[in-house]
Amino acid sequence: MTGLDDARRALIERQGPGARYDAPEAPAEMLHLARTGTAYFARFLNRLSDRNLYQPLRADGLTPAHVVCAVSYQARAIARQAEAITAAEPVPPLHDTLAEHKAMIDFGATLPARALRHLFDHASVHLNVVWRDLPGHGWQAAVPGIDGAMHPFADTVRARACFIWAAAFELNNGARKRDLPAALLAAGCNEFAA
Repeated sequence: MTGLDDARRALIERQGPGARYDAPEAPAEMLHLARTGTAYFARFLNRLSDRNLYQPLRADGLTPAHVVCAVSYQARAIARQAEAITAAEPVPPLHDTLAEHKAMIDFGATLPARALRHLFDHASVHLNVVWRDLPGHGWQAAVPGIDGAMHPFADTVRARACFIWAAAFELNNGARKRDLPAALLAAGCNEFAA
């Protein structure tokens, strides 16, 4: 038993009947990393002023607004895949094309600050709900990945965890390497190599 298992068992006892939980087949450690990464990202997003959401972070013009859109649209894409699995429908790719995905992020980055913050909040909650409601067998369902190859749906959780933690650093307003969980580094997130 781990501390996470003990905490989960205590939570179930406190919440009682009617509460819903991740399936036993769900990748619990990776879900924990993705969820804590979402909270970590939100902390740094909330520290940004509305004006600073649109200030360039790099010479290529990337702004925090672009980062917010990227993590929000990734959450929506993963959620769409989970919903398709749950409904026993064909699973869509994460994105139609990378060019269309980039155009969508560029357009989304022009949203007002309040809308960007709402987009992130809604997409994060929605993803968490569909993860929680995914039937156990769904975690091994084959889904198209960003590379076009088929992968078990559980792999999207690792990709989300790596991406959301890296996005907190992209905001460039105080995220620290020492805050990275050891399990995230052990998961082979290439974003943090070096």
